[in-house]
Amino acid sequence: MAAHALIYDDYDDIPDAECEQRILDAKAALGERAVILGHHYQRDEVFRHADYTGDSLKLSRIAAASKADYIVFCGVHFMAEVADILSRDNQMAILPDLSAGCSMADMANLANVNRAWRELNTVLDVGSQVTPITYINSAADLKAFCGEHGGIVCTSTNAGQVMQWAFEQREKILFFPDQHLGRNTGYSKLDIPLEQMVVWDFDQPLGGLTREQILNAKVILWKGFCSVHQVFKPEHITAFRDRHPQGKVISHPEASFEVCQQSDFVGSTEFIIKTVADSAPGAHWLVGTELNLVNRLQANHAHENKHIEFMSPTVCMCSTMFRIDPQRLVWTLENLVEGNVVNRIHVSQQEAELARLALDRMLTVSA
Repeated sequence: MAAHALIYDDYDDIPDAECEQRILDAKAALGERAVILGHHYQRDEVFRHADYTGDSLKLSRIAAASKADYIVFCGVHFMAEVADILSRDNQMAILPDLSAGCSMADMANLANVNRAWRELNTVLDVGSQVTPITYINSAADLKAFCGEHGGIVCTSTNAGQVMQWAFEQREKILFFPDQHLGRNTGYSKLDIPLEQMVVWDFDQPLGGLTREQILNAKVILWKGFCSVHQVFKPEHITAFRDRHPQGKVISHPEASFEVCQQSDFVGSTEFIIKTVADSAPGAHWLVGTELNLVNRLQANHAHENKHIEFMSPTVCMCSTMFRIDPQRLVWTLENLVEGNVVNRIHVSQQEAELARLALDRMLTVSA
């Protein structure tokens, strides 16, 4: 390793155009030693440099199977953790900006989940009655918690299969951190009545619930959400249908129950991309997910005369996804060229083993 890492402050004011060429030069110098992963929600100036693009789990699995020593994840913190958990011992996961987190993931931390588990145990026998499920958009220690307690991880693609598996293990589910994915999946995929899905408020004793509510519930939903997907409202869909009666509405299941119920299609990012791509030329879409992806869909399908609109008239960027910029990426890559590993994301062996157990259960269920 070089004696001194290159300092980011020296990169802060580099023009994007210069960054573009330097990123290309660094990639060429590193060759197969480094792989760059780009999540769909990344800004275009970064996304275009990714060797692979997609959702977080798909990208992590690709990176683990690659020859790369360095996995540069242009995404957020939990994604780089998953990459580290699934990667080989000789691989290193790197996040170009350590402040790129996820506000939804941060809404469920291990201390609060442990407390909820203890409090639920005063009403239920959690060991025999409750299966914990964490959305992949969560910290590694929560995946480890699920691994330790007979639980499992889910994605927005396989949440229905995972919830079905969980009910085969025990009669109730504790689902965190995103209440909307849990509610939309439980109602639409498993026909669970809304009244049997209650919200656990981690700031309140016993989650703000009565013993009767807990006993009657099939799914206990964590009070968490994605701020970007909460800007979408049913009235946005109504206004769109008034303007375009033949248009179609597609939403991510992190959107509210009311929005998803009024949408023609609901599914993961990959599902949204494929559904829009497979639609007929001239189709008009209203899309309820992150703006960078929606803009990219419009650009990619403009030649087919498809019209693809962001659902909300108010723009709400994912501020943490937006943190990785060309300056951070070139700083990361040029350090690697010099032999410096910066911003490594490392999950401890014990935590990784338990988290991998929960992830492996998911992969088996959704195979």
